Amino acid sequence: MRELAGEDGRTEGLVPAARSPGPVPEHGPVWSAGVSRRLLARYYLPQRHPTLQGNACRLLRDGVEAYPEMLEAIRRARRSIRLETYMFVTDAVGELFGQALAEAAERGVHVKVLYDAVGSWTSRRSFFEGLRQRGVDVRAFKPFSLQRGLRHLLRRDHRKILVVDGTVAFTGGVNIAAHWAPEGQGVAWRDDVLRIEGPAVHELERRFLATWRMMFRDRLSRLRRRIRGGAQALEARPQKGDVGLAVLSSRRSIHRAYLHAIQRARASVLIAAGYFVPDRRMVAALKDAAKRGVEVSLLLNGGKSDHPFLEHATRAFYEPLMDAGIRIFEWRRGVLHAKTAVVDGVWGTIGSFNLERLSLAFNHEVNAVFADPRLGRDLEDSFRLDCGNCREVDLAAFRRRPLWQKAVERVLYFFRKVL
Repeated sequence: MRELAGEDGRTEGLVPAARSPGPVPEHGPVWSAGVSRRLLARYYLPQRHPTLQGNACRLLRDGVEAYPEMLEAIRRARRSIRLETYMFVTDAVGELFGQALAEAAERGVHVKVLYDAVGSWTSRRSFFEGLRQRGVDVRAFKPFSLQRGLRHLLRRDHRKILVVDGTVAFTGGVNIAAHWAPEGQGVAWRDDVLRIEGPAVHELERRFLATWRMMFRDRLSRLRRRIRGGAQALEARPQKGDVGLAVLSSRRSIHRAYLHAIQRARASVLIAAGYFVPDRRMVAALKDAAKRGVEVSLLLNGGKSDHPFLEHATRAFYEPLMDAGIRIFEWRRGVLHAKTAVVDGVWGTIGSFNLERLSLAFNHEVNAVFADPRLGRDLEDSFRLDCGNCREVDLAAFRRRPLWQKAVERVLYFFRKVL
């Protein structure tokens, strides 16, 4: 059995996994309780991904849990609000957030909002103009421009970040739209958000401001921030908890973090992916993990995706993955939009990054990555709860699907890089 030396010199070993019955069997702790979080981070995260210690984190499911906490943070804001989102739709949820942001600006809070022009193309321009008139600095990321070419159109801001007063932040897959509101008030899309307090909040705010400066060449803001930053750097960042987080905003670094954790998995790899068209390295890593005896389970859309062409391309991967021993569960209670993963109940990631071509090659993304047994267990429990409400794909039955479905899947698989 493989062993690692703890920070105090003691030898800490892997604990044998104890499996239990169920759709996705549970396992016992993979690591003994004496292994420090810093050591776990060094094991599961690449060396180029240093973690910020001292964060308090809480997993929020769907808009049902995320929206009330986000709105409460906005209403309590006293100094600043930074909101970056792919979709800011002018529906009931958008109006609710717009009103909260405008009221904050009117009481003197510095409010910046960055929304993606393509993701929010259905939204009323008059809505954003009304926010500006009430003091909200709201701007579109890369508005339509045929003169700048196709690549300008493809490279979108897909991040979801809310930072309030530099003390609390939210990141995950939830946009500002009724898609994530509960049934009866919206479409009830399935998603996850991480609420963060601690040093990682500053890192998320830095990512927002870097994008803002890049887009709008706000040099005066940069100078003011450097002056403030010099004083703030002398102050110790407040510790709010015991979770270590790495905030990753490079597409390659997020992809690398996935691969590294999967390659080091010992008991389980659980991935919830709203859009799943993996590259060859990801497919190879998942297959290798399954062949090592690791439980590999995927939670994917099952017939109700908002991108049906992409869903058909995803099914072209099913047979080779299941042949390797990977289990696939299809979410059929609406649209699955989550972008989360948890390995061994310890390593996890929550953010905006999809396991498909656009996220890997074009989009601006951000993910929070952690190595923490308690938060990992919360994410793992959430995954297993979802799988209990899914249909597991049976390999024998899948092979008997109609010939026309196989043909569609192969054609769309061929065009997977442009879907």
